[in-house]
Order: sequence, then C-alpha cells, then structure tokens
Amino acid sequence: MTALLSETRDAIKILSINDAPINRMSLAFMDELEAEVASIAADDSIRAVVLTGDGDKNFSVGMDLKQLPEGIKQKGSAEAVFNQRLNVIRSIETMGKPWVATLFGYCLGGGLELPLGCHFRLAAEEDAQIGLPELDLGAMPAWGGSARLTKCVGEANAIDMILRAKKISGPEAYRIGLVHEVWPLAELKDRAIALAQELANAPASAVRAMLGVIVDGNDKPLSDLIAAEQAAVAANRGSADSQEGMKAFIEKREPVFNQS
Repeated sequence: MTALLSETRDAIKILSINDAPINRMSLAFMDELEAEVASIAADDSIRAVVLTGDGDKNFSVGMDLKQLPEGIKQKGSAEAVFNQRLNVIRSIETMGKPWVATLFGYCLGGGLELPLGCHFRLAAEEDAQIGLPELDLGAMPAWGGSARLTKCVGEANAIDMILRAKKISGPEAYRIGLVHEVWPLAELKDRAIALAQELANAPASAVRAMLGVIVDGNDKPLSDLIAAEQAAVAANRGSADSQEGMKAFIEKREPVFNQS
C-alpha cells in the first residue's frame, strides 16, 4: 500500500498521507514524499499543491517513532533520517509553487513541522490539536519547527507552545497567525482545493518570483529585499502574463494567465 496518495486535478496536485486514522509519517511516506516533491518541482503543468491527510480524523500525529531504529539502519544515522525531512520541507518551501496544508485533528510534531514549510495553512474550526509537544517526550522539534514557528507566530507564542508542549485549536491558531483561515471540518479540504485552484490560476512566473523574494528574504536587510523585488519585477516585465494582465485590465475582463 502506498504511504502517500497523489491526485492531479488540472494544474493542482493533491497529496494525502495514507495512514488513516492517525496518518503517521512513516519512513515509506517520507521516501514517497521526497520523490513526489522532486517530480512536482520539475513539472511545469503543476502550479499549486494541497497537502492533507486521508480521512477526516487527523492530519498527522507526526513521525512514527517506532521506526527510528529502522530508519537509522537504512540511512546510516539519526542525522541522515532527520536531514531527509529537513531537506524535503525546505524543497517545498523554496520550489516557487504555493502549497496549501490542511490542519485537522492531531497536527503534532512533524504533523505541524511539515505544514510550517507550506505557504498557506487552513485549520478546522473544531477538534484540531496543533502543536510541537516533543518536550513531553524529553525531545525537541527536529525538522525546523522551532525556527519556522517562531518566524510565523513570534517569539512569545513559540516559546509558550514549545516549552509548555501546548496543543492549540484551529481558532487559537488563527488568532496567533499560525493559520490563514479556519473552516468547518466538513468544508476544509474543499476550501483548500479551491484556494489551490485560485493560486494555480495566478501568473505562475510572478508567483514563483514573489515566493522567491519573500521566502528567501526572511533574514535579509530591507535594502536587499527591495533589490530582489526590483530584479523580479524587471524579469517579469514584458512577459506573456504581464501583457495579458494589462490587456485584460484595459478590456475590462478577467485575465487568463499561464497560456504559454
């Protein structure tokens, strides 16, 4: 049985962790996700991705810790096991295509660290438990979670969640800026797909350029960010999508991007 379900709808790829009801991130899942991420990055026909969990109970309880000894045996060290996860998440973050993650039920440990590498996070209005509770096990987030959570919600909220091993709800995650939208669970996946479709319909070259400026610029001074933005603007100027957008504005119609 495949550990990762993959479905293509027009310009959208929908990926589902296939281990319902708890959707553990197994060794097989990470290998399959690594391959899928590389494939998506190389496929110009895919312009947005939805990341979710199979079923309606939980997005993911995170890494299957019972498999860690086997992972060390397969990859040679614990560092190699965790480096794979770090590299996959970074590839998602920097590939220039928007990823939309759905958070429902348990979203713990790696079940939050992976969505933190996505560009949009949508949470269920009810029953979500979102957190990095590794300290309860005498461990720490190891897939970049502490850095990304701090960047996302600020130092005070990150310290509160991590040091107290807190599990927060969807509405609380929205309040502190961890997620972009909150929806009833029954509507959550459909809303994520609709958002991905909206993003896929946007001009792909401009989306890629803006993601590059924003994602790569987190720790750079303002002058560097402005220079990167101006370079992206110059590269986009005169593109087919840029011309289509201006023409549609003048003609008072909706633009149709990504035709070339």
